[in-house]
This record gives sequence, C-alpha cells and structure tokens, in this order.
Amino acid sequence: MTSSLQPRSAARGGPQKWDSSIPPPLRPLVRAYALGYASVVVPRLFTLVLQQVTTTRKSRGGGPDNGALQPPRESAVVSLQRILRTGLDPQRFPAFCATLVGGSTLLEVGGTHGSSCLLTRLRLHHCGLLLSQCVATFTAAWFSLKLLQSKASQGFTETVSAEKGNDSNITPKTIKYAGRTLDLSLFAFCRALDVVIGELWAQRRTRRVANQQWTRVETDVSRLADPSIFAVSCALIMWSWFYYPSRLPGAYNKWINSAASVDKRLIEALQRCRTKELRYGEETGQAQLLQGMCREYKWPLQWGDPAIAVPFPCEVVHMGCGPSCEYHALSRFCRSFQWSMFTYLPLNLLLVARKPSFRKLKQALLSAARSSAFLGAFITFFYYGVCLARTRIGPHLMGKDAEARNRIDGGLCVGTGCFACGWSILLENPGRRKDMALFVAPRALATLLPRRYPLDKQWRETLVFAASTAVVFTCVLEKPTRIRGVLGNVLNTVLRP
Repeated sequence: MTSSLQPRSAARGGPQKWDSSIPPPLRPLVRAYALGYASVVVPRLFTLVLQQVTTTRKSRGGGPDNGALQPPRESAVVSLQRILRTGLDPQRFPAFCATLVGGSTLLEVGGTHGSSCLLTRLRLHHCGLLLSQCVATFTAAWFSLKLLQSKASQGFTETVSAEKGNDSNITPKTIKYAGRTLDLSLFAFCRALDVVIGELWAQRRTRRVANQQWTRVETDVSRLADPSIFAVSCALIMWSWFYYPSRLPGAYNKWINSAASVDKRLIEALQRCRTKELRYGEETGQAQLLQGMCREYKWPLQWGDPAIAVPFPCEVVHMGCGPSCEYHALSRFCRSFQWSMFTYLPLNLLLVARKPSFRKLKQALLSAARSSAFLGAFITFFYYGVCLARTRIGPHLMGKDAEARNRIDGGLCVGTGCFACGWSILLENPGRRKDMALFVAPRALATLLPRRYPLDKQWRETLVFAASTAVVFTCVLEKPTRIRGVLGNVLNTVLRP
C-alpha cells in the first residue's frame, strides 16, 4: 500500500517535483533562492547570447575597422563564468530572497510548515498564529533588506573635500547615501497597500450586496480602479521623463527614449519654455536650438525663432509627418505598433513553443497584437495630447497671444499628453491591467522621492519594507487569493510546504 505521506505524483508513478527530496521546512528557502538566482542570471545570459550573435555576424560581414584599435573584449567563457558567479554573491538578490522567505518560514513560531510542529498540532488561537507570522516575516524582511543595503554602490557613494583641523589641508572624505533599495521598498509598500485596500473594499462589497445596497457607481469604481492607478502613475512617470529624467532609473529612461523616438532638441525647447529661458515674442537667444531642426527637415528658419514664430508650428512636433496633427497621430500609432510587435510577438511565440498548437498560436498572435495596440496607443495619446493643447483646443481656451502660448508650451501641453497616455490601458486585457498598474505605481511614487538620501534616514525605508512585507506574506498564508496578479502566483508557489 502506498503511504499517504508520499507525494501524489509519486503514488501515481508520475515524475516527482524537483524539490521533493528537500525537507519540507527548507523547500521555500530553496525555491526562493533558485527563483532569485534565475531572475539575476537568465537576463544576463540572454544578453550575452545576443552579443555573441551580433559579434559573429559582424566578423562574417568583414566590415572595415578603419584601422582603429578596438578595446579587448572579454571572452564568452569568461563572461559566462562572471555572470554565474554574480548570482552567488551573498549581498545580491538571490541571497536576499532566500533570507526573506527562509527566515519568514523558519523563524515563525508554530509555523504552518511542518506537520510535526507542536504548536501546529495544538492549533493555537487564530490571532496568535497570524501574529507569529507577522513577527517572523517582519524580522526576516528587516535583515534581508539590510543584506542588500550593505553592498557598496558607486552611484550612492560620493567623495568630497574636507578641511582637517585648523589647518588648511584638504583631505578627501567619502560619504555614503541610502536609496539603493528604494524601488524594492516601494514595490512592497504598494503591494501591501493593495492588500489592505482590496480587503476593506471586498468586505464593504459583501455587506452592501447582502443588504442589496450595492450601486452601479461602486461597480464602476471597482472596474476603473486599476486603469486609474495606471493612468495617474504613468502621468507622473512621463512628466518626470520629460522634465526631471534624473528621478527615473537609467534603464527606464533609455527604454522610454527608444519607444518615444523624439528629437532631443524638441524636448529641450519645451523644457526651456518651462524654465522661461525661451519666451515667445522676445529675443532671448534661443533661436539656434530649433533652427537646427529647421535646416535638417528643410523648414523655414523663422519657424525656429521664438521671437518671430509665436508659437513654433505643430509641424515641428510632428518631426517630418506634415502639418496635420491627426495624420501624425495615425503615423505614430502605426510605427509604434510595428515596434511593439517586434518585442511582444517573439515572447508570446516562445511561450507557445513549449506545447505548440494552432489555438495557442492564434492566442499568441492576438495577445501580441493587443499589447502592441496598447503601447502604440500609449505613445499616440501622448503626442496627440500635446497637439490638442498646442493647436486643437488649448488656444481657444487659453488665448492666442504670446503670454498664453508661453503657458501652453511651458507645461500645459506636456501635462495634457502625460494625462492622456495612460488611459490606453483600457485596450489591454483586463486580466493584465492589475499587474501593469501595480508595476508602474512604485515607479511613480519613486519620482516623488529623492533617489539618494542621508544614510541615517535609511531605517525608515527598512521599517516600511519590513512592515509591508509582513502584511503581504501573512496575507499569502491566510488568504492567498487576495494577492493579485503574477506576484500572488509566485508567492503561493514559493511559500507552499
């Protein structure tokens, strides 16, 4: 007779899970480390493969090197070894994941893992069990984040000159800043906030439905909550990208620049409008900036002179697509849709390749097309929002004199585009809206906070992260369905016995 404690897959003669030989109390820790290691190493391996393919193509093409000395490149084997070793660093993300998950499960007093635990068999009071989970997770989260924060980073270290004693000798002094883990802490905070607000709203709905008091307005609030969060978050992100790019991570800035495909001179001109360096109807020495674009696109040079052109024509914003704002918007959508398909389609086809079928292939194509339409509309709404404020609606409401044009180009037109772009989320699959909203919300909050701050204030961030993680992990063990989206599936998989 097969033992009742044997895994079902083994009892049926099927393949056992990869961690079935690991003691149950240690399985969450091992799963967390493996997942963290894969998240660090796999993207870098993929980049390495792409680099090797590009290098091979160039070498086969036999392109001229103009006799220039090329810097020595690291061999593929050395790069592979370095990437694999990076994931083993005890101060990096894999060790953080293992410390967080392992600590929260192993430190838990009377934890739910391990059937031989005395306190589990005694079935302690429910509130006491929840408290033990919170305390264990809070402690593990605190020390795991400290582990990440202990790693030195050049971006958060600054060397300044300081006078020594009464002498005039200047000695270098190294100052360390906090903020390296800010994005992770804000991610945990947003997830905890989503759990708390979601649970309160669910309880309210249950009561009002039972009393037949649930209204259409409340239904609409539930349906539009995630799109609204996404739209507001994107507005903050795009505003920062346009006027305060240092508030965004470098990789995020680079991706937005690639998707937006905009001439830097146009951005700089609108930035100068906001700082009032460029003012319409006045000679402020700013004509040279946009006149460079006029020469390149073969426009009249006076279009780039703010003292003459009040304002510069919207055709400058269109960057060669002609004077029609609507045609420019359509052109932007087509180009952005094509650019997005090159990103989404291979990813969707890669998922289908595991178990190919015509139905899954059709779903992959539709999913890629829908996501591409969303991103194409996002870019289109931003640009057309700028045109609405500059040409179609703004002048009729604000006026057409130089002062009104200064206000429109000084922030109103960009703000309109920022407000409009995020509502493209309504084109995306409803099931993905919550993940996308909770993905951009922490990045939006980060734009309101300094990327670096004094080290003596770091305990505040650590406290927020530990408390937020305790809320999320306790909810996973108590009410798994409350953690929405992909994160809920991941945590349920990692934390199960």
